Amino acid sequence: MKTTNPFDLVLFGATGDLAMSKLLPALYRRDRAGQLPADGRIIATARRALDRESFIARIDAAFEQYLEADERTAADWDRFVARLEFVSVDADTAAGFDDMAAVLRGREDHNRVFYLAVAPAYFVGICQTLNQHGLVTDRSRVVLEKPLGHDLESARAISEQIGAIFTEDAIYRIDHYLGKETVQNLIALRFGNMLFEPLWRREWVRDVQISVSEQLGVGGRADFYDRTGALRDMVQNHMLQLLCIIAMEPPTDIGADAVRDEKLKVLRALKRLEGQDVLRNTVRGQYRAGAIAGQPVQGYLEEEGVPADSRTETFVAMRTELQNWRWAGVPFYLRTGKRLQERGAEIVVNFRDVPHSIFGVTYGAGQPNRLVIQLQPDEGVKLHMMAKSPGDRMQLRPVALNLDFAEAFRQRPPDAYERLLMDVLRGRLTLFMRRDELYAAWSWIEPILEAWNDAGDAPKPYTAGTWGPAASSALLAREDATWHEER
Repeated sequence: MKTTNPFDLVLFGATGDLAMSKLLPALYRRDRAGQLPADGRIIATARRALDRESFIARIDAAFEQYLEADERTAADWDRFVARLEFVSVDADTAAGFDDMAAVLRGREDHNRVFYLAVAPAYFVGICQTLNQHGLVTDRSRVVLEKPLGHDLESARAISEQIGAIFTEDAIYRIDHYLGKETVQNLIALRFGNMLFEPLWRREWVRDVQISVSEQLGVGGRADFYDRTGALRDMVQNHMLQLLCIIAMEPPTDIGADAVRDEKLKVLRALKRLEGQDVLRNTVRGQYRAGAIAGQPVQGYLEEEGVPADSRTETFVAMRTELQNWRWAGVPFYLRTGKRLQERGAEIVVNFRDVPHSIFGVTYGAGQPNRLVIQLQPDEGVKLHMMAKSPGDRMQLRPVALNLDFAEAFRQRPPDAYERLLMDVLRGRLTLFMRRDELYAAWSWIEPILEAWNDAGDAPKPYTAGTWGPAASSALLAREDATWHEER
């Protein structure tokens, strides 16, 4: 299997949950698959005063939890550990950057990746300190985790200050949803097959639904989440990116700018919601005490660190449209929330009903065709169709043509972070957000936030373990539609 070029990957925040649960296991798996070159190093950094052996012991304990037993062999572990260095760095005081410089010295001809798995407040300061210490070379790249700003102004400030140090093609704004196998297959489904393209338009599609549901609450992230909310945390990035993939025009090729140009057109075509339109076409909610999988859970306002009078939304549902020739008049429904009935993420394309049924009610009620693209917990694609039930009578019932990726290919698909990390090391930008995309997304989100703030209403309560406020269902019922789970 082809490896990438020699590299030094400097991982800031290496003792954090993201690094331990996702990034380091992803790098281990790609190393195990033979995709990392012999001269590829991982320089872990954290504020903690650890030595290399103590840090490796932490990884060892984390891997017990996040890797399968058969993934851990002595040879694979020894090879991976040999790549690791650890440097204690304090981003506030710049302590430790000289030590980092010493580790990197003499390897300026290698690809150099700075992965900032830290709070966004540190992004600019770290990049400026790296530049001051002469560590940013013409072969350097920087990876930024979300959230990329709190609003359009802060997003611009971050981008412009980091852009003064790194060129735009060296900035990788990561969204792990775009690394999921199903999203890749959505691109293949749309642009590698002729079957759906003639139907992928307003004449044949009744509505599109994008849902991302979580059973978890805010956990230990209350301070961050209460200043963010579901709209900023999920809709502004993950869900708008999925909408772009489902709705964009065919790009000229799979290259980074060709794909991102088409995604930008989708963001610019989104119907702008302002004032009363926001209140009519959006629902925001906040979970109350309830039960998840039979276990009682407390409400958002009882979570540790959440103010008793918080009006932060933990649920958002909305209706929007695209103002272009392909999609004009087709509702796009978005929904996301915490403490919902199930954990899942899916895109549902509901096609229009047949113009005239020759069967009538005697033979079973017909249902429109529906394409369901599942992103989590399992990844796959289902096409729901009507078929005759076995027997001597013409009785119709819905059946699903099911593409299960694990069963079809009989191999474990790479985790989203595995794919995205390899794309960073190989210099592939297709699955990463460009600056103008970021600005367009924030420009669409801001009027919604302003309308909510001006209205002054509290989020609608919903019981943990349900599908959110009743108003979410009412939003679709206006057009005689229902969310996929309610069918």
